[in-house]
Amino acid sequence: MGRYVQAGDLEIWTEQVGEGPDVLLIGGLGDTVESWQFQLDGLADRYRMTAFDNRGAGRTSMPEGQPTVAAMADDAAAVLRGLSISPAHVAGFSGGSIIAQELALRHPGLVRSLVLQSTWPAMDEYMKSLCRSIHWQATLAPDERAFLEFFFLLVYTPRAHNSGMVSQIIDDALAFPYQQSTGDFLKFLDAFVVHETASRLGQIKAPTLVLAGGVDPMSRPELGEAVARRIPAAQFEVMPEESHQPFQEIPDVWNARVDEFWRQLIG
Repeated sequence: MGRYVQAGDLEIWTEQVGEGPDVLLIGGLGDTVESWQFQLDGLADRYRMTAFDNRGAGRTSMPEGQPTVAAMADDAAAVLRGLSISPAHVAGFSGGSIIAQELALRHPGLVRSLVLQSTWPAMDEYMKSLCRSIHWQATLAPDERAFLEFFFLLVYTPRAHNSGMVSQIIDDALAFPYQQSTGDFLKFLDAFVVHETASRLGQIKAPTLVLAGGVDPMSRPELGEAVARRIPAAQFEVMPEESHQPFQEIPDVWNARVDEFWRQLIG
């Protein structure tokens, strides 16, 4: 079941399943609740799982102007407060991991722990160049399918492409009734390119697990390791054969690892 939560003038679409300790899931570049389906299905027997559509994605509108990661973190805080959740285990992937970092910095009382998948402290020049290529591909691709075929080369392993998994993801994305505009996608991208937390990560007190895909061409393992080095006592692990989104490609393995992390904290 879903509902809207008010965040200032913005209504944020949220969905919640399960019972137990609270978990907030934060998606990446304009992602929606559906990006976390394997976790909503696989962990709801142990946790109360909450996910939401980022601003400008799915059923949540994009306010006027350029979004910032700080505003997105405040959106996440508004979801937690609107649903009377405090604190929560927070998991984010890619851009959602950056939002999660900022949430822990801006609203530390709302964050019980952090799982940061495919993260970075600040984009290096290589990653910025990669984002510029995504920018022009989104603008010049002949159609949405062609863009997704390019973009998902950076997101999923050859294994996922060759198995037909990526083709199915693309079909589902094209059939999704709440399409994100190219303009809103690019606003998201621009927000993440300029954002940095490198100088502030040492302020995060929440127990943190940083996960990286060993063959991720975007959020390369050394970027995740740089985050873990800056957060006191953070754990860092590389999934050697995985790319940007192992929580979708090998959800049982990913779910088991984060469950183990959360169980250690719960005692």
